[in-house]
Amino acid sequence: MKIAVLAGDGIGPEITEQALRVVSALAALGLKIDTEAAPVGGAGYEAAGDPLPEATLKVCESADAILFGAVGAPKYDKLERRLRPEQGLLRLRKHFDLYANLRPAIVYPELAQASSLKAEVVAGLDILIVRELTGDIYFGQPRGIHVNAQGLREGFDTMRYNEAEIRRIARTAFEAARKRGRRVCSVDKANVLETTQFWRDIVTEEHANYGDIELSHMYVDNAAMQLVRDPRQFDVLVTGLACSATFCPTRPRCSPARSACCRRPLDQREGVRHVRTHSWVGARHHRQGGGQPAGDHLVAGDDAALLTGPARGGRQGRAGGHPGAQRSADGGYYARAGEATVSTKAMGDAVVAALG
Repeated sequence: MKIAVLAGDGIGPEITEQALRVVSALAALGLKIDTEAAPVGGAGYEAAGDPLPEATLKVCESADAILFGAVGAPKYDKLERRLRPEQGLLRLRKHFDLYANLRPAIVYPELAQASSLKAEVVAGLDILIVRELTGDIYFGQPRGIHVNAQGLREGFDTMRYNEAEIRRIARTAFEAARKRGRRVCSVDKANVLETTQFWRDIVTEEHANYGDIELSHMYVDNAAMQLVRDPRQFDVLVTGLACSATFCPTRPRCSPARSACCRRPLDQREGVRHVRTHSWVGARHHRQGGGQPAGDHLVAGDDAALLTGPARGGRQGRAGGHPGAQRSADGGYYARAGEATVSTKAMGDAVVAALG
C-alpha cells in the first residue's frame, strides 16, 4: 500500500508527523506500507507557486490513499483566490471525484468530560455525517464579482446540484446506515432554497430502494441546534456543501474533528481514495497563544491507523475508534483547546505504545 502524505500548513506537519509514526508502527506489525511526501496548500504555493503542484498531483495519482494534514494561514489571504491554500484541497477533491465526505463523531467514555458540552449529553455518542463534496455552491458556475446594471459592485455564486450527484451521496448514506442504526436524517433548507428542495425530493426518491432504513428530514438551522442539544438522537446525517458549512462546525464540540473522503460506496474497496483531514480551518485556529498546539492530537494517529484498514461504517465496525487511540484515551491522554494536557508528540508516543 502506498500513501501520499500531504502535511500542508500550520498544525498540519505537526500532527502528520505523529500520524506517520502510527503508520510506521503498523508497518512493523507486518503491513507493507510505503509513503511519499509532497507539498500542498501554502507549502505548495511556496514550493511551486501553486497550492496543488503538478508534481504533488502525480504523487497522489500513484498512491492508494492520501493522508492530508491541514492547509491555510492568514498570510495567504491576499493572494488571488486560485492561489490560496484552500484551493489545493478543493481541486484535489474535484480531480479524484472525492464526492463523499465521511465525518464520524465518536466520544470515548474517558473523554466525555473533555467535551465543551455536558458529559451526559455526549457520553456514548456515535454518529456519522455524510457530506457531499464536489457540487453545490463551492463549485457551481457562474461565480464572480462584477458591476451590475445599477452601477453597483455585486458578488455572486451559484448553488447547483444535479440528480446523479444527489443520488450517489444518498446511497452512500443509506449504505452506511445499514452498518449502523439504520436511520438517516437528510439536512437541507427546503423551505427557502429551490436547490435543497430538489435535494429533498431526490433523497426521498432514492429512499424507495432502502425500505429497511428510516429516513427523516431536518432544516439546517434546526440540525445545528439539535447537534448541540441532543446529538445522540442521530445516527447518519447526509447533507450538501452549503448546509454542512452551517452545522458541521458544531460537531467538534461533541468529539474530535476528523473526516475521510472517498469516491466509491463504503463496501467497494477497489479504487477508493481516502483523504484523512484535520481540516484546513485547523491550520489556522488549532493553536493557542504562544504557538502552543491545541489541536485534537488523538485524531491524526487514529486516522492514520484507520487509513490502512477497511472503511469503517459505524457501530458494527465503528466509524472511528481505532484500538490504539482508545487505549490512549483509557490512559488519560487527550488534548482539548485551552486545556492541552499532553503535547502532540506525547500523544503520538501514547498511541504508538498502545499499538505495541
